[in-house]
Amino acid sequence: MLTASSIFILVVLFFGIVVLFSTIKIVPQGYNYTVENFGRYTRTLTPGLNILVPFVERVGHKMNMMEQVLDVPTQEVITRDNASVAADGVAFYQILDAKSAAYEVAGLNNAILNLVMTNLRSVMGSMDLDDLLSNRDAISEKILRVVDNASDSWGIKITRIEIKDINPPKNLVDAMARQMMAEREKRAEILEAEGARNAAILRAEGEKQSQILQAEGKREAAYREAEARERLAEAEATATKLVSEAIAAGDVQAINYFVAQKYTEALGKLAEAPNQRVVLMPLEASSLIGSITGIAEIARSAFGEDKGPTTPPTPPRPRTDRPAWHVPESRAEGGSGTS
Repeated sequence: MLTASSIFILVVLFFGIVVLFSTIKIVPQGYNYTVENFGRYTRTLTPGLNILVPFVERVGHKMNMMEQVLDVPTQEVITRDNASVAADGVAFYQILDAKSAAYEVAGLNNAILNLVMTNLRSVMGSMDLDDLLSNRDAISEKILRVVDNASDSWGIKITRIEIKDINPPKNLVDAMARQMMAEREKRAEILEAEGARNAAILRAEGEKQSQILQAEGKREAAYREAEARERLAEAEATATKLVSEAIAAGDVQAINYFVAQKYTEALGKLAEAPNQRVVLMPLEASSLIGSITGIAEIARSAFGEDKGPTTPPTPPRPRTDRPAWHVPESRAEGGSGTS
């Protein structure tokens, strides 16, 4: 049986344990506790061992001082060009002042969430759809700046706001896909046309350079040919001058050589003629010599070198067994002429 003294001792021990637990508070790392004295904020407990006044002070709010994440639910947004899109995101914040976060706003997480959602619709609604889809970083920066300024009095810091998804309606996505395809086809056609134009320009430049080079080649060839004709004419003039001087000096062999050379060249050209109606027969050497002798006699008479009686040169007698040249009877009868 418990006596009255033992019961009293048990009551005292129980009371002492309760007082001890209400007096000693251990705050974990990453948290701050607010202390209230009869309902009024007095101080903030930092991580570690803290002592409270029994029955007078108590813990008011346990505030998480680590960076926290809030998921922003999907929002229907009407853009400036009347396109309906669904967007969601995520917000990161950190409590810097436990007192302000505990007593300046009721329901901190809900307040931050509503503030982010409101500004998300406001910022995205002021933009066109194309800008909305391509400028997520700019949207996040605008929302972050507005929300951070609005929540500064709550003792928190909005560190980041990110847009996770922007989902236009399916029909709008299909239209955008067709627009993208048309744009890419247009760029492909433009590139193809530019390539064809550049190729035509290069071909024209090549043809121009080729014609220039051909013209320069023809000009150089004409110049060389004219120079060659000039050199040949100079040589001919020099040879004629020398022959004339030799004839004037009384050298009959010079004119013989000159006439024989021209006569031989004429026969060579006649032999190379493409006229197949002429049949060339070999000439007698005596005929050529006789002709040269006759010409020499004429030159001797012209220059007055022969003082004796002039005897006309005896022309060479052609051979009766083989004429110098002959036209076949079959061609003569057929009406073919000689040349």
